[in-house]
Amino acid sequence: MAKTPVQFRLNGSDKAVFVDGGENLLNVLRRGVGDMSAKYGCGQGTCGVCTVLVDGEPQLACLTLAETCAGRSVDTALGLSDGPNLHPLQTAFMEHFAAQCGFCTSGMLMAAKALLDRNASPTREEVAEAISGNICRCTGYEPIINAIMDAAAKRGGGSNREQGHARV
Repeated sequence: MAKTPVQFRLNGSDKAVFVDGGENLLNVLRRGVGDMSAKYGCGQGTCGVCTVLVDGEPQLACLTLAETCAGRSVDTALGLSDGPNLHPLQTAFMEHFAAQCGFCTSGMLMAAKALLDRNASPTREEVAEAISGNICRCTGYEPIINAIMDAAAKRGGGSNREQGHARV
């Protein structure tokens, strides 16, 4: 099968790769350009560990055809930090022990980033909804939700006293 050239922006840098017809974005990220931050989990779009942002919207890289990303912007957890300076979400995840085994963390971070980029002051319920497509088997979700709420508050997103929940 012939390979197709695909050009896209990955974490702000231009990339050009050749992809097989029907190849998913996850494979291209991991094998084609060496970005290992999006994980392979179920391969069926049910676990969320491969969540990336395509033009700012959360997408499951295992279900996204690489060819559909031509000319688009793809962001992964690898692009969150600015050198040694962590993104506020990464710092909050550390402070709230929201990453135990860490397998779901990159997908959770990207789902959370998409939420906070469109809603600077989400409620706990909105956070829970935003990460609902991401499975975590370690934390019980509470530390993850607390971390996202704290990151929102520190980014100037409000008091986080929505729906009777005190700021964490």
